Amino acid sequence: MPAAPSCVVQNRWSALRACVLGLVFGTACVPGSAQAQGDATRGQYLAKAAGCVGCHTEEKKSAVSFAGGRALKTPFGTFYGPNITPHPQSGLGAWTEADFVRAMRLGKRPDGAHYFPAFPYPSFTLIADVDLRDLWAFLRSLPPNARANQAHDMRFPFGWRFLLGPWKWLFFTPGPYVADKQRTQPINRGAYLVEALGHCGECHTPRNFLGGAQRSRFLAGTKTGPDGKAVPNLTPARLKKWDDRDLKEFLVSGLTPDGDVAAETMGEVVRNTISQLTPVDLAALIAYLRTLPAIAEELR
Repeated sequence: MPAAPSCVVQNRWSALRACVLGLVFGTACVPGSAQAQGDATRGQYLAKAAGCVGCHTEEKKSAVSFAGGRALKTPFGTFYGPNITPHPQSGLGAWTEADFVRAMRLGKRPDGAHYFPAFPYPSFTLIADVDLRDLWAFLRSLPPNARANQAHDMRFPFGWRFLLGPWKWLFFTPGPYVADKQRTQPINRGAYLVEALGHCGECHTPRNFLGGAQRSRFLAGTKTGPDGKAVPNLTPARLKKWDDRDLKEFLVSGLTPDGDVAAETMGEVVRNTISQLTPVDLAALIAYLRTLPAIAEELR
């Protein structure tokens, strides 16, 4: 039998050494395991870009980040953000990476039941596989917290999950973002940040009576956003009043050109999410917003 190539011998020795070290230090020796996948540091940046802390942290000073409890009032009832720390009972500790990808990409729980779209999977489905992997690595790195999840308080009949199958058929198209070849790389990056990670359309796009986004008015704002509050228009119909410097200043500090400050909800988004973007990503986001069709403000 011919001798194995030196590179194969070296790879086998490296694998054996990794297994021995794994046994000594108590780590798993499984090729392709979750420990060997994903960049938690990069995932932390992606979690900021996605605003995860906002929906998954209770509104009180003593709240533990990502341990859930944030209330979101909608016409369909009040939703409570779940605990997404790796606690085995209260959080995602019993989940696999495949469970996480299924939730984000398809809007399904590990048991196959549909999630309510208050969890913005219609936008998160666009997130790239590599980013989902890094997000998962970051969530796995969080300290487990035992805060119990709170049941949603839904209006009849919207709490019936079987109704979500038809809803998805009407309003949900799963699959990752596909770059537009007619756009430049920065504008595609900006589109990805706005449409996928930032899920800006979930609040800034009006909805019909079934809760489906009115795609013809994408990012045009609405008088009845989350918690019943008005959400501003992000298309050039409104933003043409600001130059790029004005818009950048608002997205970083929450200050408008006339010295006003962002509303409470938007101020939180600026503080926790948009201001955390790199200068390159922030410039890409602004460049993309400038390319949107101008849609007039809602009159009602």
